[in-house]
Amino acid sequence: MKLVIVESPAKAKTIEKYLKGEYKVVASVGHIRDLPKSNKKAIDIKEGFVPHYEISKGKEKVVDEIKKLAKKASEVLLATDPDREGEAIAWHIKEAVGLKHPQRVVFHEITEPAIQEAIKHPRNIDENLRKAQEARRVLDRLVGYDLSGLLWTKMWYGALSAGRVQSPALRIIMEKEREIRAFVPEHYSVITGHFKTKDKKELTLVCDKEPREQTETDSIVAHAKKSAWHVADVKQTEAKRSPKAPFTTSTLQQAASSRLGFSPSRTMSIAQKLYEAGFITYMRTDSVNLSEVALAEIFATIETKYGKELVAARKYATKSKNAQEAHEAVRPTHASTKNAGHSEEQRRLYSLIWQRTVASQMADAKVLRTKISANIETADTIPNFSATGNIVVTPGWLLADPEARGEDIELPEVKKGDKLTLLTIEAEGKETEPPGRYTEAGLVKELEKRDIGRPSTYASIIKTLQDREYVVKDGKTLHPSAVGEVVSNYMEKKFADYISDSFTAEMENDLDKIASGDREYLKTLKTFYTPFSKQVELAKKEEGKITDLGPAPAEFKCPVCGADMIIKLGRAGTFMSCSRFPDCMGARKMDGLVMEGPKLLNEKCPDCGGELVEREGRFGKFISCSNWSRGKKGCHYIKTSPEEEAKKRTGVKCPLDGGEIIERRGRFGAFFSCSNYPTCKFIMKSRPTSNVCSLCGSLMMEGTKTIPERCSNKACPNHNPHKLDKKTK
Repeated sequence: MKLVIVESPAKAKTIEKYLKGEYKVVASVGHIRDLPKSNKKAIDIKEGFVPHYEISKGKEKVVDEIKKLAKKASEVLLATDPDREGEAIAWHIKEAVGLKHPQRVVFHEITEPAIQEAIKHPRNIDENLRKAQEARRVLDRLVGYDLSGLLWTKMWYGALSAGRVQSPALRIIMEKEREIRAFVPEHYSVITGHFKTKDKKELTLVCDKEPREQTETDSIVAHAKKSAWHVADVKQTEAKRSPKAPFTTSTLQQAASSRLGFSPSRTMSIAQKLYEAGFITYMRTDSVNLSEVALAEIFATIETKYGKELVAARKYATKSKNAQEAHEAVRPTHASTKNAGHSEEQRRLYSLIWQRTVASQMADAKVLRTKISANIETADTIPNFSATGNIVVTPGWLLADPEARGEDIELPEVKKGDKLTLLTIEAEGKETEPPGRYTEAGLVKELEKRDIGRPSTYASIIKTLQDREYVVKDGKTLHPSAVGEVVSNYMEKKFADYISDSFTAEMENDLDKIASGDREYLKTLKTFYTPFSKQVELAKKEEGKITDLGPAPAEFKCPVCGADMIIKLGRAGTFMSCSRFPDCMGARKMDGLVMEGPKLLNEKCPDCGGELVEREGRFGKFISCSNWSRGKKGCHYIKTSPEEEAKKRTGVKCPLDGGEIIERRGRFGAFFSCSNYPTCKFIMKSRPTSNVCSLCGSLMMEGTKTIPERCSNKACPNHNPHKLDKKTK
């Protein structure tokens, strides 16, 4: 038996159809190892940025199953995706399972010929590709961990992050926002005339000049009304429209966003399913090349569907100088199949890919462009009024991609010198528009243009910015939130060099050099991280928060003491706070209305002696110490009523220090911990019972309707009795 290992169960199912007989195909279900959450345990910086991987939670069973099958196999083939990530997954499988001489097979489409050909040409794991992925993973972890920790100290603990590529992307969005804010609109007029030709057909013409002054607008309209009109010129030119290149990852994301309304992450998810089902080639690529086999099938499809005369063999130049993710563009595996997919969204994306691929090898479309210009019949002329129309004469490649055709605008037939009758004329006052915000497709295009990130990272960059609520999607456009603006401003101020276009692009080039074997892993990380870590340490030592956004409008005074106010950023958004805070708790909303802040009570905190205050929290009002804080520093005392205190008490002693286990509430809901927290770190998810486990001696806790009680120790079989019952049976 020969064992073939892939990442996806769907991919395994498809490949198994093409490998008959002695082959067994199994899936690792993505990565099986990763860095631990704690950065101290994850990377040994002193020893040369050595990563310490561990089996991902829930993947132990997968690893055990692969080990058993590998022992029985005469040969093990690692058939993970054909990019750095796939190379890394293959290496992790080798290391975790303990494979001595596994073979690596690579294919860019899941078809029977491609699979059979790949099996004939196995190779060893490419250590350079694997090292490049490891360098990116370690680099991103170090940067993200350090910058995110810094933000927690400068803003607040929790859902805040910064990253090596995420921060430059946020900066780009913020730069556009500053352009919009700095924009000063100018008034102008659009003058439109409605005419009738000598053949009694209607013709609408627009003034070529857009006057900035009202006096000029009035003058043009006045001359237009009192004068006779004629056709000043008619220009007709035949133009060619050439098809676009087949899709790369970024152009696929852009087209799917503008045509189908799919976000980049959704596009990649759908494309992954199409690839695993064998409908399209690998979807992470910088290349626009098409193989000779694919071209032959595309030519045959065009000839059958549209005619031999529309076949036009074309070669496109790959724009990216670092194209390395795959050797072909994203295309259908079989050009003869126009419709494919297991769901409506898969069929829509497949159709888009098919149209672009087939159209790329077809003849140009021929378009007749017509421009009609008119003016008044006096010596005192005014700016020309004109209209432009387009008519597709020969559709060419537009037959395969009709949605790219656009709207045909047909103008009435007129000749130079023909008389025109003015029916009505109007001037509409407008203002110049600020530059438009980025759409998701526009941001992908901009990231690619600036060489920030790589095709496989664009979708995750944009998703992270939205998940962190740094960027808000309004309709189709992206604009920064108040939190995103503060984070970006701080990153630009303190780490401008590290989030610049040039630095980010250069780092991507260095990673590409590691992949090609032209640069060392250690040198790359050391050159970057040594000065970067010093910069982070300097920033940590600086006093003060970055949530103060400057003085509030002078007309708004503190409602409590009358002092000036400042604008602050809180978890719920911006608000106005008394400049004397924390001595004064006065606050206002941004519209000037008074906010109910913490109310000072005439009572001392039993833990630290501070004043007790009544606060408004996510779950309603509560009483806590004025020195209360979510973090390690500060007082954690929260007062509860005797009734509430009785509900929280369990009467069960903590197995670590003998304190009582009580119910608490955190960000993720209720949990149970020792009453001596934070000195004692004992914690459990469900309410404990008075019993102990007969197998391991740990506390038992409440279970479900079917399992009333189970062990609190996750490693104990009694933690999940269902599994124990199955093993017993």
